[in-house]
Amino acid sequence: MASSVDCDGFTLDEYIVAQIIDGKAIAAEVRADVRSDVDAWTARGHRPPFLSVVLVGEDPASASYVRGKTSAAAEAGIGSETLRYDASISQNELLEILQELNANDNVDGILVQLPLPSQIDEAAIIRAIDPDKDVDGFHPVNAGRLLLGMQGFAPATPSGIVELLRRSGVETSGANAVIVGRSNIVGKPLANLLMQKGLDATVTVCHSRTKNLSEITRQADILVAAIGVPQFIKGDMVKEGAAVIDVGVNRVDDASRERGYRLVGDVEFEAAAKVARWITPVPGGVGPMTIAMLMKNTLQAAIQNAGRR
Repeated sequence: MASSVDCDGFTLDEYIVAQIIDGKAIAAEVRADVRSDVDAWTARGHRPPFLSVVLVGEDPASASYVRGKTSAAAEAGIGSETLRYDASISQNELLEILQELNANDNVDGILVQLPLPSQIDEAAIIRAIDPDKDVDGFHPVNAGRLLLGMQGFAPATPSGIVELLRRSGVETSGANAVIVGRSNIVGKPLANLLMQKGLDATVTVCHSRTKNLSEITRQADILVAAIGVPQFIKGDMVKEGAAVIDVGVNRVDDASRERGYRLVGDVEFEAAAKVARWITPVPGGVGPMTIAMLMKNTLQAAIQNAGRR
C-alpha cells in the first residue's frame, strides 16, 4: 500500500510500500488514555500523580527533553516540578536531594535527566532513587523485576516500542524479533519485554561482535535498530514484510538545510520502506512514545505508592 510521510521536512512517497507507524499520533492516544485514567483516579478522591524531574547543568538537549516531559505531564493531568542545579553540584549534594525526594510522600515519580556532569557517578545516582519511584525504570531492582516478569517499571523507550507494535497491529506472538543494540536503556530491556508471556516473541540480540549480521536481520519479522549509527541498517538487510522499528536519532550534515543538518535514524529509510510492511520514521516514530510511556509509569507509581501508605 503506497503511503507518504514527512520526514524532517521532506516528503517521501510513491516508492514507499510500508505502512508508516505514526509515533506522534499513537503517543497522543497514550497520553489521552493516561489523562482519562488520571481523571478517574482523582475522581475517587486521590490527589493527582506528581513527578519530580532533576536537571543538572545547562545542556540544551537535556533542557529540551525536560520541557517536553513537563508539557506532557500537564496534558495528562500529572503535577510536576523541575529541580534545576548547577553543573558544579557534588555527588553527595545530589544524593541528599534524592533522599529528600524518596522520603516525600507527595512525590510519586523521580527522574534524573541524563547525562550528568563527569564528577558524578550516574550508576550511583540511579541506585539512590527509590525503585518504587523510579519511573525511568533504570534502577537495578526494576531491571531485575523485568527480567523475572514481576511488576515494576520498564524503561519508557522499550515500553513505547511495544505499544507501537501493539497499536499498529503487528503480531508479536511467535514472531522472530531481532534487536540490533544491547544497551541497558533499549536493547536489553526490550528483549526481556518481548519475551514476556503475552508478547511471546523469539528474540535475538545483535551487537558489534555479531557475525553474519545481515543474515540474522533478514530473518526478522520484527527488526529493531538501536545502535546510534546513521542509516546502518540497509534495505537489503530487511526481510520482506517485516516491521522495522528505528530507535536512532542522528544528525548528519546537510548544507541544503537552514540549520546545516538533518535527522536520520539507524535505518536507511528509503530502501527499507520498499521492503518492510511497517516502518517508523525519524523523527516522529519512537521518540514521542518515550515521554508518553513515562507519563503512564508516573500514574502507575502513584497508584502503587498510595497502596503502601
